[in-house]
Amino acid sequence: MKDNRIYLSLSQESGYEQEYIDRALKSNWITSGGPNVDEFEDELQNYFNNENFVVASNSGTSAIHLALILLGVKNGDEVICQSMTFAASANPILYQNAIPIFVDSEIDTWNICPENLEIAIKDRIEKGQRPKAIIAVHLYGMPYRVDEIHAIADKYEIPIIEDSAEALGSSYKGKKCGSFGTFGVLSFNGNKIITTSSGGALITKSKEIKEKAIFYATQSKDKALHYQHSEIGYNYRMSNICAGIGLGQMKILEKNISLKQDNHLFYKETFKEVKSVKVFDNLNNYFLSNYWLNTILLETKEEKEKLRLAFNEANIESRPLWKPMHLQPIFEEYPYYGSKVAEELFERGLCLPSGSNLTSTDKSRIKEVITNFFK
Repeated sequence: MKDNRIYLSLSQESGYEQEYIDRALKSNWITSGGPNVDEFEDELQNYFNNENFVVASNSGTSAIHLALILLGVKNGDEVICQSMTFAASANPILYQNAIPIFVDSEIDTWNICPENLEIAIKDRIEKGQRPKAIIAVHLYGMPYRVDEIHAIADKYEIPIIEDSAEALGSSYKGKKCGSFGTFGVLSFNGNKIITTSSGGALITKSKEIKEKAIFYATQSKDKALHYQHSEIGYNYRMSNICAGIGLGQMKILEKNISLKQDNHLFYKETFKEVKSVKVFDNLNNYFLSNYWLNTILLETKEEKEKLRLAFNEANIESRPLWKPMHLQPIFEEYPYYGSKVAEELFERGLCLPSGSNLTSTDKSRIKEVITNFFK
């Protein structure tokens, strides 16, 4: 019988979720919002040392969209976005009929390149259009160059939406990712560090902005006895059931982060003698990745594909890195600043199984494939 499939990143239950789900069912809070949502937001705010305010949403994508709305991004505005990312970082720009401006990565963190970011800003200003926002991503849990990127953003007075969808538990200089930008965004999709099955969160600096975000996320209902709407609203609030799952998952957040980081040590040791492979690693002690996904760079596109196929033959999932946004059919007409760093990462990079539920047997199977491939 063929071995069970090892997936890239699956969530695992904590054992506490059912308690909160039952509480929602028994109280008939089977809707968006509710006591579990409020408590989940409080838990997240406590995780961020109560220095930020959190709005639980139905996805990380909707949280980015809310951030753009709150920043006043409208038709024809320009928003700079890291090209090397998942499409959910960029799609909400088009929701607002705004124009995405894509920027290349730098090779150390694989995140938005400070040099090309400033080139892009200067050029857009010279063309008569100051960017309305910057979407910077902590790719695969690796913090971007926070000091450099925020210094540039501050210089030109452009707010940053910090896409931390993959980076819950990561930090830079001891400060948690998600708390640096004007807005931070988290994802609780089924493959993330913790899950609410589907869901996300918007992180903001003030209670007033949190309340405004909830207003937009609950169909922009004006204060009236009847349903009255003076602004466009959205159905973006997290459900009480999903928030119950999140409350159960919060109890294993630190454990999951530790297990993900243990996976990274496993891959570093496994590839130690393979000179043709570079394991994506923290740049220095300022950077602390949660290693949501462990990733490697191989020497060639062909070698990457052969290794992927070897894993697949052993019923082990691996995937190429994100295809950069400026290479995607839907985005290829928009401006791009940079060279080919993101493109080369996509061609040579591979994501490896990184679930917090990887067993020693799973790791043995993974190691066997790697050992045999690089003999």
